[in-house]
Amino acid sequence: MLRLKSTTTWFLASLLLAACVVAQPPGFDGPPGGRPGGRGFGGPMGGPDMELVAKHDANHDGWLNSQERAEARKELADRPQRGRGPGGRGRFGRGDQQPPQPGPQVAPADAEIFPDAELYDTSVLRTFFFEFEDDDWEQQMAAFKPTDVEVPARLTVDGKVYENVGVGFRGASSFMMVPEGRKRSLNVSIDMADKDQRLYGHKSLNLLNCNGDPSLMSTLLYSHIAREHLPAPRANLARVVINGEFWGVYANVQQFNKVFLKENFDPSKGTRWKVPGSPRGDGGLRYTGDDLADYKQRYEMKSDDGDEEWQALVELCRVLNETPLDNLQEKLSPILDINQTLWFLALDVALVNSDGYWTRASDYSLFRDANGVFHTIPHDMNEAMQAHGGRGGPGGGRGFGPPPGFGPPPGFDPQAGPPEGFGPPPGFGPPPEQFAQRDDDEGGRQRRPRGEGRDDRRGDRQRGDDRGGRRGRGFGGGPGHGGPDLDPLVGLDNDRTPLRSRLLAVPELRERYLGYVREIAEKQLDWNQIGKLVAQQRELVADSVKVDTRGLSDFAAFERSTSPEAGAEGTLRSFFDARREFLLNYKAPTVARN
Repeated sequence: MLRLKSTTTWFLASLLLAACVVAQPPGFDGPPGGRPGGRGFGGPMGGPDMELVAKHDANHDGWLNSQERAEARKELADRPQRGRGPGGRGRFGRGDQQPPQPGPQVAPADAEIFPDAELYDTSVLRTFFFEFEDDDWEQQMAAFKPTDVEVPARLTVDGKVYENVGVGFRGASSFMMVPEGRKRSLNVSIDMADKDQRLYGHKSLNLLNCNGDPSLMSTLLYSHIAREHLPAPRANLARVVINGEFWGVYANVQQFNKVFLKENFDPSKGTRWKVPGSPRGDGGLRYTGDDLADYKQRYEMKSDDGDEEWQALVELCRVLNETPLDNLQEKLSPILDINQTLWFLALDVALVNSDGYWTRASDYSLFRDANGVFHTIPHDMNEAMQAHGGRGGPGGGRGFGPPPGFGPPPGFDPQAGPPEGFGPPPGFGPPPEQFAQRDDDEGGRQRRPRGEGRDDRRGDRQRGDDRGGRRGRGFGGGPGHGGPDLDPLVGLDNDRTPLRSRLLAVPELRERYLGYVREIAEKQLDWNQIGKLVAQQRELVADSVKVDTRGLSDFAAFERSTSPEAGAEGTLRSFFDARREFLLNYKAPTVARN
């Protein structure tokens, strides 16, 4: 999210978002019958999708056509409106902004094609054309978001047509805080109707709306820098056209799936977990005992590999948290890639990932390879490299909020609930049902016999009030969102993040970690280097951003945030310059600080 000038507005919006979207009573385990692991209620937010496909799939082809979707929508409309929370309809939106205007008309014949470029090539700006058969495609996708139903579309890419791909909205606040008619993140299943259909070897697309990032480049830059040191999802920028209308520039981000594993690990066989964003922030590998149910609430196994793999995860947590520091490196090395984890931690803090492990104890991925070694992998990279944010440390930081005009309208009363036009759709209330995870793994979809499902339909940005004290100007925040002067040794006394508090308590590992932080600062935060990529991407997308009528920020904000001018405020360059200077001059304390 972008920073709000009004702390009060964001405070109220956060309260309402927490109440309507993420609130659960202590110990809430989701509905009976939830599946262990996978897309079941294994994550902190709990709750599988409402399964409507099997019930309404009259022709048994594994997806719903127009008539079948109409029947499914009738069922949604007829459902008792239980658990709606404060009430209200629609979504959070821009209470004081005019509705967006239609974008320019664009036809596939008008777009440059790149048939020889790989899907995540950063040197090209590819266009994805979606054609829905129904004019109310947006309303359908909003209605079906908490279900296993995807809306079919014809996708045209580089002049080639892909029939009946499945499209749905993804995200939590990037969906809830963005009103109808504006750019929302999309999840696309290329193989919804044809299990063999691929787009440049991939079964899925994650098209992110860059919520809170006027530069549109946070994910791309983080990926570019991280991939120099460890496996990380690839990313580039792409244009999206829906029913002939330009809907804006999106971040096209690689899925954490079997294709990713084949590209980055040999052998690629192993078990994957996603640690989704959680207001509880308790997915940081804290040891909670041997009860597997505790871990299945915090981590999402991407395929049902059985309790043996869950027990391996528990053992990792036990060794990490309970081994004496003198023996920690020796005991942990056989089951954790420690060096890669130190790079993961160094990148997380050096790039000030405000959705990162250091502040949320979540929003990352785990892979246990064929040799039984765990690897940590970045996941949510869209809120890094913010030029402002206040000092890191306990509760610090200025916090973030929706763009000006987004969120509740002026004068709303959080005690009375959202007014008409805001809040969940009729018939839906808090999790587990409403914002269930929708996976996108190469293993397929759990809702059908051939699979696992789609990733991140539930929440790329699930925030609550458990991120720390309310120091500074922000609302909540673990050890704070940080800024260019975030301490590299932040949070060393935080038992929610034992990869930091335990590994960095070992002097040799702490020194190695600080060396990695310094290396990132010296080489990759140097504007003379990273500025070239920013300039290339700016030139690549500027004309498209200029004509975007449905974006979450305007062209002036894009130009300002990507400006190469030294000393300008609120720019990527101001972050890189300030962060580099701070880290290169950093002197570690003799006693580890919190």
